[in-house]
Amino acid sequence: MATTPGFLTDWPWKPLGSFKYLVLAPWIVKSTYDIVTSDAKDRDLGLMLIFPFLLLRMLNNQFWISLSRYKTAKGENRIVDKTIEFEQVDRERDWDDQIIFNGILYYVGYYSLAGAKHLPIWRLDGVLITTLLHVGVVEFLYYWLHRALHHHFLYNRYHSHHHSSIVTEPITSVIHPFAEHIAYFTLFAIPLLTITLTKTGSIAAFAGYVTYIDVMNNMGHCNFELIPKIAFSIFPPLKYLMYTPSYHSLHHTQFRTNYSLFMPFYDYVYGTLDKSTDTLYEKSLERKDETPDVVYLTHLTTPESIYHMRLGFASLASKPYTSPKWYLRMLWPVTLWSMIVTWIYGKTFVVERNIFKKVKIQTWAVPKYKIQYFMEWQREAINELIMEALVEAEGKGAKVLTLGLHNQGEELNRNGELFIKRNPKLKVKLVDGSSLAVAVLLNTIPKDTTQVVFRGNFNKVAYHLALALCHNGIKVAVSRSDDYQKIKSEVESTDDHDNLSLSRTYTQKVWLVGDGLSKEEELKASKGTLIIPYSQFPPSKVNKDCFYHSTPAMLTPKHLENVDSCENWLPRRVMSAWRIAGILHSLEGWNVNEFGSDIFDVKKVWQASLQHGFTPLNLPNHYIN
Repeated sequence: MATTPGFLTDWPWKPLGSFKYLVLAPWIVKSTYDIVTSDAKDRDLGLMLIFPFLLLRMLNNQFWISLSRYKTAKGENRIVDKTIEFEQVDRERDWDDQIIFNGILYYVGYYSLAGAKHLPIWRLDGVLITTLLHVGVVEFLYYWLHRALHHHFLYNRYHSHHHSSIVTEPITSVIHPFAEHIAYFTLFAIPLLTITLTKTGSIAAFAGYVTYIDVMNNMGHCNFELIPKIAFSIFPPLKYLMYTPSYHSLHHTQFRTNYSLFMPFYDYVYGTLDKSTDTLYEKSLERKDETPDVVYLTHLTTPESIYHMRLGFASLASKPYTSPKWYLRMLWPVTLWSMIVTWIYGKTFVVERNIFKKVKIQTWAVPKYKIQYFMEWQREAINELIMEALVEAEGKGAKVLTLGLHNQGEELNRNGELFIKRNPKLKVKLVDGSSLAVAVLLNTIPKDTTQVVFRGNFNKVAYHLALALCHNGIKVAVSRSDDYQKIKSEVESTDDHDNLSLSRTYTQKVWLVGDGLSKEEELKASKGTLIIPYSQFPPSKVNKDCFYHSTPAMLTPKHLENVDSCENWLPRRVMSAWRIAGILHSLEGWNVNEFGSDIFDVKKVWQASLQHGFTPLNLPNHYIN
């Protein structure tokens, strides 16, 4: 929102919320009716293409969003190093408003202007007129409008909303108050109205001009440099006719330079060119991939998770993952195609970049879905991808690699032990995060708890957690005999053996659950039962009479930077214990691996997490050892 919002700041359909697309419905229905009821020879191709063109514009924007987030996370050719936070994501959530607005105007123009009907696919004169009017009229008027918007009166009421984003994303280009969009559309309509009224218009001229505006807008705000030097060497005048991402980035960091739309010509003419334009351009082109200190290795979960990733839909990624939205099911062809690609071929890719006390953190994703981790024939391929990631992380200079989600499965690679045995000379330290997960769980169980029960599949975390609880004097019931025997062999020679029992009852009020907990078993929990997962994935939450805690996680301190997405199902600025473990490993300089069946000193890891500003969830209700 602008500093002091002016008249026509909000979009007219803001009260509709997520139903805002309904304002397009009457136009789509009417155009569809007109097309269907008209004779085949009288059907207007231009009218038929309006709605598909709006969808294509949204796809174009999404492509730039994903590309920009991927490139800036890697660091190659990145322009501005400052970070993006949730506040910016929320402010830029409604980037599609301008497409809805344009769509309405396209339909209004078609039905009200005779020259807009039955356009040919191509007319050279109309294309030339559009080009000349943009260069000579639109660019000139935009330059002076833009300078006017930086006058304190208009800036405070309108344009400051756009400049709230110092670090830009492609969609930052269209984040303006409604009144500004009216002014911009008026400018861009000059060439389009001219060729319509002179009957020189064509589908290519209309679609081409709007696509040019979209591409240049997205490119100018993408925060990575992509225009090669050779383009300006081959054609030197190009520097006056086409801006670069670094050129426009300076406008967002310096504010009173580089006002031009897409062509820097007028900044040269009127002396508003930023003196560091060429330097920043060359510096950005020379930047290589960033060297991370810590790598967190995750993977895809459900088929729809590609949309919830940071590289997917920003608005979904900024919220905890829930069951798939209805509209995502309409994208099943894209979802199916992405699954086929990852099943046949895939390479680990960078998802996110964070900074914590000068420690550079990257999240990498293995292109495998959760279901594939349970397929025995997929294990070798998954382990090869993880091993490649380890080698790549070491090559980039990373100090720590943390195995997240199922990448550390006991059946898959024995909590990373397989990789150490294969390559004992690895310099990068491998961490499975189990010690911090155990510490978080110990401090999650309510203070007055006297007995707990373990249900679901046992894992390394459950084993060490059960031993710690027995040692702390809490009665531990285990529901599966194999798991009971495993723990019994450890405690039977100690004073803790009386605290362990095998129980198949459902009377306990605190359940510690892992993967494999059936819905039938979950529904047998008595009213008021607290269900705390020790697994990487949460239970199904089918029993409405129970209270469910999150998977092991902690709230991150404010100085964790560049947090603009949620980690799977966790709330904003909450990070899984496994992911935090790698950060602590780097901060503390622990020069050891954490893998296999062993864990670190749980108390030491817990105290380190608190000292670095990580805090437990619902701290007042928990105890700290």
